[in-house]
Amino acid sequence: MTSIYVTKRSGETEPFNINKIHRVLEWACNDLVGVSVSEIEIRANVQLYDAMQSTSIHDLLIKSSSELITEATPNYQTVAARLINYKLKKIVYGDKDPWPLKEIIDHNIEAGVYDSDILNMYSDAELDYINEHILDHSRDDDFTYAGMEQMRSKYLVQNRSDGTIYETPQVLYIMIAMTLFGKYNGRRMKYVREFYDAISQFYISLPTPIMAGVRTPTRQFSSCVVLETNDSLDSINATSTSIVKYISKKAGLGINAGKLRAVGSHIGDGSVVHTGLIPFLKLFQASVKSCSQGGVRGGAATVYLPVWHYEFEDLVVLKNNRGTDETRVRNMDYAFQFNKLMYERLLEGGKITFFSPDDVPGLYDAFFEDQDKFQELYEKYERAYSIRKKSLPALEVFSQFLQERKETGRIYLQNVDHANTHGAFIEKQAPIHQSNLCCEIDLPSHGLESYDDTNKGEISLCTLSAINWGLINDPSQFEHYCDLAVRALDALLDYQNYPVIAAQRSTMNRRPLGVGIINLAYFLAKRGLKYNDEALETVDEYAEAWSYYLIKASADLAKEQGCCYKNMETKYGHGILPIDTYKKEVDELIKHKERMPWKQLREQLKKKGIRNSTLMAIMPAETSAQISNSTNGIEPPRALVSYKQSKDGVMAQVVPNMWNLKNKYDLLWDHDGPEGYLKIMAVLQKYVDQGISVNTSYNPAQYEDNKIPMSVMLKDLITFYKYGGKQLYYFNTNDMAGEEEDCESCKL
Repeated sequence: MTSIYVTKRSGETEPFNINKIHRVLEWACNDLVGVSVSEIEIRANVQLYDAMQSTSIHDLLIKSSSELITEATPNYQTVAARLINYKLKKIVYGDKDPWPLKEIIDHNIEAGVYDSDILNMYSDAELDYINEHILDHSRDDDFTYAGMEQMRSKYLVQNRSDGTIYETPQVLYIMIAMTLFGKYNGRRMKYVREFYDAISQFYISLPTPIMAGVRTPTRQFSSCVVLETNDSLDSINATSTSIVKYISKKAGLGINAGKLRAVGSHIGDGSVVHTGLIPFLKLFQASVKSCSQGGVRGGAATVYLPVWHYEFEDLVVLKNNRGTDETRVRNMDYAFQFNKLMYERLLEGGKITFFSPDDVPGLYDAFFEDQDKFQELYEKYERAYSIRKKSLPALEVFSQFLQERKETGRIYLQNVDHANTHGAFIEKQAPIHQSNLCCEIDLPSHGLESYDDTNKGEISLCTLSAINWGLINDPSQFEHYCDLAVRALDALLDYQNYPVIAAQRSTMNRRPLGVGIINLAYFLAKRGLKYNDEALETVDEYAEAWSYYLIKASADLAKEQGCCYKNMETKYGHGILPIDTYKKEVDELIKHKERMPWKQLREQLKKKGIRNSTLMAIMPAETSAQISNSTNGIEPPRALVSYKQSKDGVMAQVVPNMWNLKNKYDLLWDHDGPEGYLKIMAVLQKYVDQGISVNTSYNPAQYEDNKIPMSVMLKDLITFYKYGGKQLYYFNTNDMAGEEEDCESCKL
């Protein structure tokens, strides 16, 4: 019989040895309940042939293990993760034992994939100390299959053309900690250790730009970019150029096009008629899709538009599958902006009147800055016979909006009055004109008149992270992790580069951060709580502490390093807190309590100011949740074992501690509509200075003829507004419309 040979990673060949497979699988299955070596081997069904690659055999074992992950056999996720980890170490180090940290850094700087500045920050002695006393490679064993696969495919520094990988997960984490705290002279080792422990043990999660970029020569780590265009060709062109710059740097975009005049408007002396928004939206779409985000994901953007824009009827259908390519711009998402007057018209059976912004002086600015002034001007322009306008019943406008939102899953909403009155900024000094791609960021912006605008142009960036609520057992624990998150992100603002001057100026002036939440569903399940009224007291208590410690961390940092330049354009600079500006209707849900020493914090803010103009933003957290073996952000899980589609295939993820809590989890499609979830979001929003990426989810099976009634959607929309909601993100249904994809353009 002819012997079969296997080709090793080195290119050498050796006779096939079945015992090697047994040994690897026995190691991967060690100490795990409900897994079987033979089951993996049978499923792998390795078809041997001469010169077969050893890596191909290993990949089959990983695939086989991952396919065995079910509710009954969840521990196969650990087997698959261990096998990936084993493979990674072979690829990176040629062996199961990692190199010393200094050797890894030197090798990767020479390869051009690490930033050489790291060697200017740390001595050889410090690197040796970190390697011996802080870095813990055994934590790579804490990943599940989905987490390790996402880490391998998205975050580890690699050459995507030839498959070379330059680091393993713990090296990634320690390098991020060392980079962000490299300037903390005297306290450097303390913060490197503490931050490394926090991120590598999943107490703090970080977004894609930081995970994939910090330690590399790339120096743009802000997840979210907020920019707007003025109503001029120069501004439109400057906006388009800025889009390309930031799309190529891994950022998700929020684009405000609401100032653009409507089709048929006069230009100059009237000899030219305006083509309207759609041609310019096509230009922005081309810019968004012109390049991938650092090779990690495709470009993505959400366009923001006022609901009273003259072209509303054409704009609200831009994403649907009906109509021609000339009348549709499908590769971006859209958000329509509402305020109190629009809801009043709905409830009173009134009409909404549509205008071209250039025909109604002052109306657009008042929409964000002064609601009383907006109503006065709006009603004035409705009465003016000389102004071009048209009207529709408010019920028809809201219904059309909700119908398109339901059908596409990707038509979003912003309540601009709440974004401003309950935001971090003084409305008339720094109004919020829009949100971002994923609907959680509320930062000022101002249109550019040129790409290098050094005057009024302002592009806002937000740098993200999140606290893992699932690992917090007492509100006092937030103090440590909130302080670390704020310090790390604030340091990053000075470390990164800024491709556009308007973004650098805005960031240095305002230093905005957005710290969110992951693993809320696990947090509730651990306590036997569901997404209903019974959870409100607990959520309120923890949200208050989380918010307090984030604000305090920035206030303490202001005492230490100085407040942001635009401190007095923030409410914080005047001692005004989120708990002072929330919609008081929330008190109907949960009685207002102040458990934290807010009075002292107010006084500190008045005296020393705030370092960061914003501190909170509750973002989606698809990838970061997988990395951390957490439930997705604030969302209820769809199932105990979820299967998520990505560009690398389908990944199975098991909810945390499923063995003990499988009957405690409150699954999404068991909900009787989104009301309970929306109430929890209302309580969270009370303490948040920016927004929350809030989804609405419906199971059609719960309704007659499997159709979600318009009356139900309207009721939930009004509930969301009543309790102070700012932005609505996806519309999810159990028929998969609006199902989330693994394109976390600004997601964690």
